Order: sequence, then C-alpha cells, then structure tokens
Amino acid sequence: MLSRLKTALRALLRRSQAESELDEELRYHIEQQIEQNIRLGMNPDEARTAARKTFGGVEQAKDQSRDARGLRWLEELWQDLRFGSRMLMKQPGFTLIAIFTLALGIGANTAIFSVVNNAILRPLPYRDPANLLTVWENYSARNQGQLPVSFPNFRDWQRENQVFVDLAAFSDLDLDITPLEGAEHIYTGEATANLLPLLGVKPALGRNFQADEESQGERRILLSHGLWQRMFGGDPGIVGKNITGNNQSYTVIGVLPAGFSLAYRTRVPQAWVLLNSRASMNGRPLHERGARLIRVVGRLRSDVTIARASEAMNAISRRLGEQYPDTNSGYGVTIIPFHEHLVGNVRRPLLVLLGAVGFVLLVACVNVANMLLARAAARRREIAIRAALGAGRGRVIRQLLTESALLGLSGGAMGSLLGVWGAESLISLAPGEIPRLAEISLDGRVLGFTFLLSLATGVVFGLAPALQASKLDLSAAIKDGGRNGDSARNRTRSLLVVAEVALSLVLLVGAGLLVRSFTGLMDVNPGFDPRNVLTMYVGLPEYRYAERERQSVFYEQLLERVRRLPGVEAAGAIFPLVLTDRVSNRFTIEGRAPASPNERLAAYYRSVNSDYFRAMRIRLVEGRSFTESDAPRSAPVVIINETMARQFWPHESPLGKRITINVRFHTGQDIPREIVGVVSDVRSAGLDTPSGPEMYTSYLQVPWPWMSLVVRTTVDPASVAPAMLSELRALDKSVPAPAARALEDMLSDSLAARRFNMLLLGGFAALAVALAGMGIYSVMAYSVTQRRREIGVRLALGARPGAVFRLVISQGMTMAMAGVALGLGASFALTRYLVSLLHGVKPTDPLTFGGVTVLLLGVALLACWVPARRATKLDPMIVLRAD
Repeated sequence: MLSRLKTALRALLRRSQAESELDEELRYHIEQQIEQNIRLGMNPDEARTAARKTFGGVEQAKDQSRDARGLRWLEELWQDLRFGSRMLMKQPGFTLIAIFTLALGIGANTAIFSVVNNAILRPLPYRDPANLLTVWENYSARNQGQLPVSFPNFRDWQRENQVFVDLAAFSDLDLDITPLEGAEHIYTGEATANLLPLLGVKPALGRNFQADEESQGERRILLSHGLWQRMFGGDPGIVGKNITGNNQSYTVIGVLPAGFSLAYRTRVPQAWVLLNSRASMNGRPLHERGARLIRVVGRLRSDVTIARASEAMNAISRRLGEQYPDTNSGYGVTIIPFHEHLVGNVRRPLLVLLGAVGFVLLVACVNVANMLLARAAARRREIAIRAALGAGRGRVIRQLLTESALLGLSGGAMGSLLGVWGAESLISLAPGEIPRLAEISLDGRVLGFTFLLSLATGVVFGLAPALQASKLDLSAAIKDGGRNGDSARNRTRSLLVVAEVALSLVLLVGAGLLVRSFTGLMDVNPGFDPRNVLTMYVGLPEYRYAERERQSVFYEQLLERVRRLPGVEAAGAIFPLVLTDRVSNRFTIEGRAPASPNERLAAYYRSVNSDYFRAMRIRLVEGRSFTESDAPRSAPVVIINETMARQFWPHESPLGKRITINVRFHTGQDIPREIVGVVSDVRSAGLDTPSGPEMYTSYLQVPWPWMSLVVRTTVDPASVAPAMLSELRALDKSVPAPAARALEDMLSDSLAARRFNMLLLGGFAALAVALAGMGIYSVMAYSVTQRRREIGVRLALGARPGAVFRLVISQGMTMAMAGVALGLGASFALTRYLVSLLHGVKPTDPLTFGGVTVLLLGVALLACWVPARRATKLDPMIVLRAD
C-alpha cells in the first residue's frame, strides 16, 4: 500500500520524469514484441504493425498504466487546477472582480463568525463547563425571575441540596488599595473559599483560599495576573506579603492565571477576597436573610438533570418560606446554565447578524454565478470542441467546478484578511455586554469555517453555470462560437437576479425595522435633560466614613465647593445614578392593609440631595422638592414619581400620604415618611425600558457612602472635570480618584447594543443592495449585447428609441418586481425573529415595508437605465453590417 502511494505521489510531483519513464517502458515492450514477431517469421514491417495491434493505441496503453498507479483522479485534479488557473489568469479583470465580490461576503461572514464563535460556541474556560449552573432566587408575584441570593439561604442550600456536587457564592467589592502614595480604586470580587476549586481554577503562583480561613474571617487576597504585573511589577515574592485595602491588612496568598476572568455585572474583578471577611455589604448585614446580595454558581451532579435540580431546589425554597415567612415567603429558585446566563442577552442578536451576513454571501454568490454564466456563453465553442474530442459531460462539469473552487478559495484567502480587519472593527464597535470580547481572534475553528465556506461557496455559485455550460448542441455551438444567446441560460440568469433582489429586500426590511426602532428611541423623552451634565461617582471609604453624619457632611462640603466653580449652574447628588442601576425596595402604605398575605409592595428607590431635580431638570408635577431643611432630625419625607402616584393612588392626590420604606438595614429603623412631592417619570434604566414606580428620599435623612455628583454646566462639561477632581483632592486625598462622564455619553452608551445591531445590519443591507444593483445591471447589459441584432432590426424597421428604452426597462423591472414579491413574503415570515430587537415598531410595520420596496425598485430602475440608454444609441447599419 505504501509503495503504491509512493509511486502515485512520485508520478504526480515528478510528472515529466514519470511520463518519460512510461514512454521508455512502452517502447521497450513494443520492441520486444517486434523481435518476437520477427522470430516467428514476419518481416520487420509486419512485425511492427502486429506489435502495435497487440498493445492497442499507445495513448490508451498509457492511460491504463496511469490507472495502475492508483491516483489517476489526483493527477486529473492537478491538471484541472493548472488549466483552471491559466484560464482565470487570461481574464484578470473578470477574475479580480469575482474574487473581490466573494471576499466581501466571505470576509463579513468570517468577522461575524469570529464573534459568534468566541461568545457562543467556545466552551467556558473552566473545568467541565457544561455542568456549571447559576442559581438565583425568584419572586413570581412581581415577575422577578433572577434575583440575587441571601447568604443564609445560600448556606441552607449548601447543606440541604442533593443535586449539586458543590455550590459557591460570589459578589463584588470596591477595594481601595493604598500603595506608596494616594489610593487606587480596585474592583474586587468576593467569593467563598470553594469558588475557584469548583471552577477548576488553580493559581499560577501561590495557593487558593482555604475553608478554615473563610470560617475564621481571615483577610486573604488573590491578585489577578494583570494587577500583579501592573501594580507589583510581576514580583514573584509577592506571595506572603501584606497590602493595605480599605485601611485593613490583606495577606497575598497567590496570583491567578493570566487568562482567568469571572465577570460580575459585566465588570471583571482585578483581585479576589473571601466573601466572609466583612460583616456587611452595601450597608446591609451580610448574614441578614432578607439581604439578597450574592450570586451563586453550582456544579451539577452528572446523574442529575436541570429539571430535577430545579424541583429539588424549589422544594428547599418552599421549606425556607414556611420557616422564615417574613423574608422567604413567595420566593422560588431559578436555575440557568452558566454559559446561557453569560450569552443569553446577545445570542439572538448575534445569530440574526450571522444569518444576515449569510444572505450577503448568497447575494455575492448569485452575482458571481451570473458572471460565470456570461463567461460560459463566451466559451461555448471551446467547451463544444472539448466535448467533440471525447470529454464527457462529467469531465466538463468537473473542470468548470474546479475553476469555481479556485475563485472561492481565492476569495476566501482575501476574505480572511478582510475578516481580521472586520473583527478588529467589531471589537471597537461592539457593546460591552458581549462576553469575552477581548479574546476574539481567528483561531483554528474560524479559519476552518472560512475554508469550508470558501469551498462551499465555489460549489454553490459554480454549479448552475457548470450544468448549463455542459448542455450543448455541438454543431450549433461550434458554428455559432458563442455569439447567440441561449434561452435556458438567460432564464437561469433572470432567476438568479430575482433571488438576489429577494434576499436584498429581506435584509433591507430588517435594517429598516432596526433604524425605525432606533430613531424612535432617540425621540423618547428620558424625563431629564442630559445636555451639559457631568457625572462623577464618588465612593467614600467605609472605614473612614462609617458614621452617616460624616458622610452627609462630606458631600455637603464637596457640593458647595463644586457649586462655586466657574461654569457650574447646579450641582446635585444621587445614589444610585440613573442609567447605571436600579434598586428595588419594599414599602408599606400607612392605613392600607395588604390585599393578600403574600403581597409585598415595591418600588425603585433613590437617595438625592435638594438640588438634584434642578440639576437634572426633572419636572415637579405636584407638591414641593427637597430643601436643606429636610435634615436628619426633621420630619421624614419622600418624593414619588407619576407612575407610583397613578399605581397606588389612582383617584386621589398622594400628597400628605405616608409610606414606610424598608431602609432599616441602613438607618437602623423603618419610620413612616410623608409624601411631599410628585415628579415626572424618568427612564432611569434606559430609553428602551419603561418607567416604573420610583421613590426618592433626602440624602440628608438617608445618606449613603457612595454618591454620584450630577453637575449642570454652562460650558463644556469635560472642561469642569479637572477642577471637580481638584476640589475632591483638596477635601480628602484618601478618596480614590473617580471617573467623570458626560450624561449624554451615558445615555448614548445605553443604546450601544441597539446601535451596534442597526449599524451592522444596515451595512450588510447596503452591501447586498449594491450587489443586487450590480447584478441587475450586468444581466441587462449582457442582454442588450446579445440582442444587438434584434434591436438593430427593430430600429431599422422604424421602432422609436423610446419603445426600445421601455422594452429594456420593462424586462429588468419585471425581474426586480418578481424579486420584491418573493422578498416581501420571506420578510413577513422572518421578521418575527427580530421582535426582541425592536422597540415601538411592529415586525410587519407597513411604512418600513413600503419604504424599502420603493428604495429597492429605485435602485433596480437606475441599474436598468444605463443599458436601456445604450440600447437606444445603437446604429442599425453598423449592427446589421457586423452580423
């Protein structure tokens, strides 16, 4: 077997030498036969003739010898490749246009697939990631399906469940690490000691957390590889040293691997500490059962299904609800695969974009197929001669498909380069919620996808031309030489144009719907004026500002300093800042009994200062705003929004009513608060999220260590940021340097995902329409060229140029309208997959469908106009004389 393969490869790679040896061998055998015939009594001429008859045709004998080598198909493939390359090089213009057209489609597919591969297809970089699940609490009465978990509930789950190998918890912490001078704000993860072993992650340096360290509340820290390199210069002796964080000493026990990341709220922690190392979190006692503050991940047992795990965990939740009705009644458990949790929000948009870019490639294939059909018509005489000389239809088809495959692979090679550039552009445009965005690369899977796509593309666009070209009337083709058209081939080209118009319309409809949705969102009133507003998050170290009075005094002093800066019109403060987070809090209405035992009223909660509403230009609908007199020792007050007023006091004014907000965890007590004002609704979670019931307390009465300054300016907001930072530094140098952002930029970023989808789908649609226009133009131009004699006769017999113009236009527009009809039907069927990407627009929006139809027909009309004008300019005498 190996000897045969070696012989075949030698014949392929050293073809000239092998053919010479074959000729020599045949001569030797013929001469031996001649000598034998002479010994039998024949004269030399008779002996030579008889020997040749014995061996048959020389070429046939050579073919039999080549067959004996065992890889004749490989030799023929090599011949086809060499011949196909020569044919393509003879027409460099056609070849370059075809390759570039395919490269656009393949490159776009490569770029999008690299994102899909990294975000969706690649397994998570943890041990046995398929069995990793996220475990949440839920509260169906308020339609809240994924809530953080309280630490006591997590510990009960750990003890009582029989379906998980292990459960681990994690959260986040802002750690102020103090190096030689000042303090650096480090986003830090908090985890139970078993989190990293559960994920199968081992430190690159040092060791993991230990369970006894967690139970004893010891302060240990694991550094990320990036923080270790940046802050500590990659010092291998860092393990065992102490660093100061939040004015407390942490012992470094290890450095995590370079590729490790575990995002929390889309942010990647730069260090990890033990979850049990502090008594409170976000101002709430960690061990309070009602404080739902942590996230839970578990490793499912291999013999347990997700459905069974869900049943078992909900049974535990029901038991906890009976045991602790005040905090757990009505709560259940939601289990989601870890990978699905990370990619759930981006899966549908990315798959839609992958489908859209696939349509672009199909349009490109149709264009190249039309070019090949025209080229095959010009090669009819050549193909007919090859067939007359004995080439079978299969051999002709294989040769033409080989040329198509060469075009596809060349387009794939150029497309790979375009894909690299496209992937880099996608990274810069993509919203931050796409997981593992920084890890996108053209790995083996992406390159394999590109290679297979290139081959498949070559077959797709080359098959129809090859089949058409191989069906020939030999005598007519040899006499005609490719000058006259073929009705079957023309029908095929027309059908291809119809198909690319239909595909382009589907993309245009999708892009139009996203554009309409996005422009509609841009017209939504957010409830505040984001222009000329600068925001700056300030987090006071809790170890320095533990008392609430110190917190409020600090912010009062800081705001007073900021108000005095040139160009500042108003300075407010809020926690949490709009467009960043929404905190839901329970409350009760004085004098109103719950409608059912499980009813829990809740609204979004924010703490603001007296100047906040003026700085944001939020309209006061009724009552009054906060004032400086709403101090800690004055009557507790609250302001609500219009939605809350309509929902809970639909037929009366809420002013003067009293509600009790659950802030005991922060203030130490829950006391009734009088509603003194109603403000307009604010789209605090983004323009695409409706306003919910929202309540505001005075930060003087309910202060927080973390506040965001909201400063309205009469100048460019960015020019005020350095002065604000200087005032902060002058007040307290130990406060970490905050980041300042314009509110307009934050509002724009809240639409980043929708903008990303709109721009990409719009770009793909524009490319498809351009290709479709080129396709219509090429078909009509070719049609006019083929019908030169007919048009010349018409003009010679008295036909007016206008009639010829309408004839050509009607032929092209008939194809375009047929494609539009097919595209509209396909669009009605496919746009339902865009529902989750739309806002305020129906997937069958008639304005969008009508607009894109008119646009595409306009492009088709323009593509037909040039060939039609050319047809009217033909000189009948020149045309008839040439024929």
